[in-house]
Amino acid sequence: MKFIQSLFPILFLGILPQLQIQAQSNQPQYSKEVENKIKQVENNLGGWVQLTDSDVLYSLPERMDFYKVNGLSIAVVHNYKLEWARGYGLADVSEHRLVNPQTLFQAASISKSLNAVGILELVQAGRVSLTNDINNYFKTFKFTSDSLTHYKKITIANLLSHTAGLTVHGFAGYEVGDSIPTILQVLHGQRPANSEPVKSQFPPGFKVEYSGGGIAISQLIVTDVTQEAYDKYQWNNVLEPLGMVRSFYTQPPPVSKMPFLATGYRVDGSEIKGKFHIYPEMAAAGLWTNPSDLSSFIIEMQLAYEGKSHKVLSNGMAQLMLTPYLDSSTAGLGVFIEKKGDRKYFGHGGANEGFRSQYFGSLEGGDGVVIMVNSDNGQIIDEIINSVAKIYGWKNFYQPAFKKIVQVPNQILGNYTGNYVMKDITLSIKINGNHLYITQNGNRALQMFFTSNTEFFLFELAAEASFVMNGSGNPISIKIHQNGSDYIFLKKE
Repeated sequence: MKFIQSLFPILFLGILPQLQIQAQSNQPQYSKEVENKIKQVENNLGGWVQLTDSDVLYSLPERMDFYKVNGLSIAVVHNYKLEWARGYGLADVSEHRLVNPQTLFQAASISKSLNAVGILELVQAGRVSLTNDINNYFKTFKFTSDSLTHYKKITIANLLSHTAGLTVHGFAGYEVGDSIPTILQVLHGQRPANSEPVKSQFPPGFKVEYSGGGIAISQLIVTDVTQEAYDKYQWNNVLEPLGMVRSFYTQPPPVSKMPFLATGYRVDGSEIKGKFHIYPEMAAAGLWTNPSDLSSFIIEMQLAYEGKSHKVLSNGMAQLMLTPYLDSSTAGLGVFIEKKGDRKYFGHGGANEGFRSQYFGSLEGGDGVVIMVNSDNGQIIDEIINSVAKIYGWKNFYQPAFKKIVQVPNQILGNYTGNYVMKDITLSIKINGNHLYITQNGNRALQMFFTSNTEFFLFELAAEASFVMNGSGNPISIKIHQNGSDYIFLKKE
């Protein structure tokens, strides 16, 4: 997926204790009309598939419990204004600390969007050019062109649009207490960096290849050109002017911010060691923020795009940022552009250790949404966004697949039971009454719904699945098609 990056191709969840997931009492209250819309959003979560003869919709508490998400925060933009923001669940389980709209989450790769704003401000001021060789701006580093780049220059525009042909998709961060590398050590892959060196893998300008490594290079450009610490530059020139006054890039976080930080959690509910990871790759993954602050960014970009505001970027610069760099791609400068129906949206997703996030903003009409969760499992995010799109009338944004369920005879269902294996993942299928249930590595059992005698789907997994039969009519494997890839699980005899 272009905006939300799934950490696992297939994910079934284990069972965890019940969590406090209702909206908290210390939330802002809105007009009767807005409160009604909030309730509708909370009760219309929809997945990737709908049945042809009925809607399958969920409430927010149901899905938080199902996905075992400790806490999340939502903000909705309507008519170029923040219409509402609300927190749910727990920012920290052990402290019984509740999420509210001010709670800060790691934005992960959403950091790249605000990084792009900061660099485009430098372009606007004439301090750098989007089209010059990046080596013009380094005082402490040099990127060497070679046969892999065809000796072509790499530009800042290439870095921001992921068209530089560079390696290192993302960063794992560092546990609290670890030695933290400098950005130069990160780029060279030198200890204590835990990532590979950032290198070329094909010529720049050829295609989009997501590279957090390229964004880390852009961080160095900012500090070498401005001679300021990156977090300070971003605060003075981006965050504060946009009204994102609770947000910061500083790594590790200042002590004064600790009471406001959400704690990150694994899929199994265990707490990230030290509560969160530290990301010296600030431009790529280091922003701490909340949906309300990100809404200020969305609104300003919408207004600047239409020439109605210029708190940081001019109309021309905003349009440049929110336009795909290559005609055949969706990657703008620090954002991705996606067309749904007759309207385009800019957005970005985020995936740090223990945190997932996503925002969308329309390029016309002033609509938007931001979701942030303190979990490695971000599957609930799409369902909430689908609900917002439905309740606020975003035409053709939510387009589920429609399927019709058929009843498969028990004799055939019984033939499918057993274990199916791919590497270290085992899918176990058991029959209960007239239904089959599937588990991954012994975790929660999910009901399988059949659309033919061999094809099935799960409401919890956006994928097409089918049994592959041999000449005798016995299953030999399960094929799961997801995000353009096939995963084959062989039946274990």
